[in-house]
Amino acid sequence: MKITHVTVHRIDVPAASPPFRWRDGLSGSAPVGDGAVLHLGTDDGVEGVALFVRPGAHATLTTLVDQVFREELIGADPLQREWLWHRVWELDRIHELPLPALGLIDIALWDLAGRSLGQPVWRLLGGFRESIPAYASTSTFSSTDEFLDVADQCLALGYHGIKLHAWGDARRDAELSHTLRDHVGPDVPLMYDGSAGFDLPDAIRLGRALSEADYLWYEEPMREFSISSYQRLAEAVDIPLLVAETSDGVHMNSADFIRTGAATFGVRAGTTLRGGITGAMRTAHLADAYRLRAEVHGSDIPNHHLCMAISNTTYYESLVTATDVVRERHVDDQGLVHAPTGPGIALPVDFGYSEELLPFVEQPR
Repeated sequence: MKITHVTVHRIDVPAASPPFRWRDGLSGSAPVGDGAVLHLGTDDGVEGVALFVRPGAHATLTTLVDQVFREELIGADPLQREWLWHRVWELDRIHELPLPALGLIDIALWDLAGRSLGQPVWRLLGGFRESIPAYASTSTFSSTDEFLDVADQCLALGYHGIKLHAWGDARRDAELSHTLRDHVGPDVPLMYDGSAGFDLPDAIRLGRALSEADYLWYEEPMREFSISSYQRLAEAVDIPLLVAETSDGVHMNSADFIRTGAATFGVRAGTTLRGGITGAMRTAHLADAYRLRAEVHGSDIPNHHLCMAISNTTYYESLVTATDVVRERHVDDQGLVHAPTGPGIALPVDFGYSEELLPFVEQPR
């Protein structure tokens, strides 16, 4: 089997309704924009796709395919995923590929493999579970009262925990973390994500408050450029740190976080920022060797498959962006997410697709 065509399809990405925001200093949800689907075909008629959703996604991916990827892929064996994954990293040395683009080919190749065998990708990865609890990962709301109300709704809907994306103010976020703990009681798992909003002194201040409030993990309080800063943070706070979400280098970089003692809870795994399925699984196995967690980042469909395949992940991350909470369609009334059943990976139903892409769209369970 050989790859015979590599195409890019533009898709419409609907705006979030209602719009939402992140911490102070970051932009919020994007207006209606363009996305793209990478589409691989073979001489055997088996095909695979991968979704790319970022501002300017269609223009970015079209340029990469026309100038870099197509020449590498045409004539290649799509089942040689290891070779092609390494090849993308070789290309990155010259082209400095956008981090979310590093895993697109890999995701499309895994989708293709699943479709060729009639199996969901999580089964091809070995399969560890058929369901996993979901936690509610909030966007940033205006007031403490809104956060508390959202938490009540999420718990009533079955979610197994709450992760805060708060305001990016160490003192105010510390007060919120204590208030939320007092509100939900001692038994609800709580997590905090700083979205890289702090320097080391404020990260330490907030981390000590989170320890006092018995939060499960503390995620990305600082940009992940300085591993030594995370090492110093780990030495200064008791709350376990979940690290290496946005840093370049995938498992190679995650290894340095672990070696320095900075990954006291674990490391992030995920297809979007960890080099696709292959990079995420490398990261998970690395963490497992050190008896650490590899928490899957993001609630898109490829990460849905990862959650079912990775033994050392705890939860499925389900984004909650509105004060009137609606449970994500993959989460049931017990707060569980169940393993996909269709072949390959699948595209989400939310976007407008051309007729050519409809066979790849996720089907109802």
